[in-house]
Amino acid sequence: MSLTIAQLNAAAPADAVALLDGIYEHSPWIAERALAARPFRSLAHLKHALVQALAASSADDQIGLIRAHPELAGKAMVSKTLTAESTNEQSKAGLTDCTPEEFAKIQQLNADYNAKFGFPFILAVRGPRGTGLAKREIIETFARRLHNHPDFELGEALRNIHRIAEIRLNDKFAADITLGNDVWDWQEQLSVHTDPGYAEKGQLTVTYLTDAHRACAAQISALMRDVGFDSVHIDAVGNVVGRYEGATPDAKTLLTGSHYDTVRNGGKYDGRLGIFVPMACVRELKRQNRRLPFAFEVVGFAEEEGQRYKATFLGSGALIGHFDQRWLDQKDVDGITMREAMQHAGLKQEDIPKIQRDPARYLGFVEVHIEQGPVLTELDLPLGIVTSINGSVRYVGEVIGMASHAGTTPMDRRRDAAAAVAELILYTEQRAAKDGDSVGTVGMLEVPSGSINVVPGRCKFSLDLRAPNNAQRDALANDVVAALKDICERRGVRYELEETMRAAAAPSAPAWQQRWEKAVDALGIPLFRMPSGAGHDAMKLHEVMPQAMLFVRGINSGISHNPLESSTNDDIQLAVEAFQLLLDNLATEQAH
Repeated sequence: MSLTIAQLNAAAPADAVALLDGIYEHSPWIAERALAARPFRSLAHLKHALVQALAASSADDQIGLIRAHPELAGKAMVSKTLTAESTNEQSKAGLTDCTPEEFAKIQQLNADYNAKFGFPFILAVRGPRGTGLAKREIIETFARRLHNHPDFELGEALRNIHRIAEIRLNDKFAADITLGNDVWDWQEQLSVHTDPGYAEKGQLTVTYLTDAHRACAAQISALMRDVGFDSVHIDAVGNVVGRYEGATPDAKTLLTGSHYDTVRNGGKYDGRLGIFVPMACVRELKRQNRRLPFAFEVVGFAEEEGQRYKATFLGSGALIGHFDQRWLDQKDVDGITMREAMQHAGLKQEDIPKIQRDPARYLGFVEVHIEQGPVLTELDLPLGIVTSINGSVRYVGEVIGMASHAGTTPMDRRRDAAAAVAELILYTEQRAAKDGDSVGTVGMLEVPSGSINVVPGRCKFSLDLRAPNNAQRDALANDVVAALKDICERRGVRYELEETMRAAAAPSAPAWQQRWEKAVDALGIPLFRMPSGAGHDAMKLHEVMPQAMLFVRGINSGISHNPLESSTNDDIQLAVEAFQLLLDNLATEQAH
């Protein structure tokens, strides 16, 4: 019989520790310390208490926990002395049935890893879906993590231990994560569509109005119909729009969604998570034959990334009347204009103005998105409340000095353009860090006609500066530009700088941010508020209606725009439940 939170809360201390036996390998002390946080409000609350108990422990205790785990396909497996839990996990991953070549490879990786880090390699081999990683994935992850810094790898080992514990708790409590599993599966199924040239490499790339892009739109449309939307259509720019009508025909609408296009060789969750999470909510409403006192509109935005054409936020921009007609004449790398691509896809450009929404008919816009960063994963938190989408400013620049002989030009007589930019990079790093939540990046560097024996006479660079509000962004930009001027004057070089983009910050509407907070708190998860460093479709909708976002933790250090981008079924389940609670609470508000 499965365990319940009520039973765990009511149990005597020793009995409660026994009920959690086997969750952490040979380490009942973690459960003992976590139980001091009783009563638990939910399974998610219990999981967080266990995480906190380990985080508060000594470094020796943490290393001891890691060393209590067996090696993958190691001596304990061969001698059949693994715990029942470890045996089950390694078996589901196929590690008990390795070929001689696979076994030899894993043994060598075990030896190399232990030699570098001093503890065994820990991986939650049941994976983000809980059904088991393939041996190929395990070996690739093993090899990749061998290159990590020891401090980082210690944290990664502990995070994987928590994932192992989470899956074991799910089994013990018979947790229902059906919604998380379904959303995870929908994303995997959509990822089979990818542009030519990338499909052959096993890479995910879906750019605006390619065959793969249109196949994604068709698949999302079909799934929307299957889960119970009242109407589904693809609009004049390729957005997939599903509506679940409210209890009355004159009800206002809550708008949500995200984008289904990707960057080149990108991940499966960026954007798409924000389409499928609310779709799972609609399916549950349909199953309950329930109508809300407002309509619910989910949009899969056709273009956000600006990959095929330089038309970032095309999909969400069109909804607020910001479609730039000049985009139609842009050409892709094959010389195909956007106008031609739209005609080929059967989209009618004359209908684009008709898709503009009337903000008066909408309650607001909410968006669920994978975090695309390491903060939540390093804090071991599944969800984060977005306070603002950072404002940004971008520049391209060049420092011009004097190219000269590397051997004959004394150090105090050089006019080194690259050295000036290097100094600017360090200043930008330090100045952005001073704010705490600003970021500054020099992502492109080039020494034209550079040579190993020539002092650089020119150095081209980019600047990307971001902050949670416009004033902070502008202060950062002013300081960086002033530093560039000072550096160049001091070094006897000159600079050219062109501002290429300036985007306003989009602070979350307080009432909508509070609705997300209320929903997350009801799940028993600590509230963590954070700015979004990346741009999102919510930025565009912010221009005409209130908006707020919810972030979902990404695994693999939160990496995004990368094939390693992923999330777990548990975290996705919590995102769906948070969205359901937001809808329920909003329905109660509207009823009163």
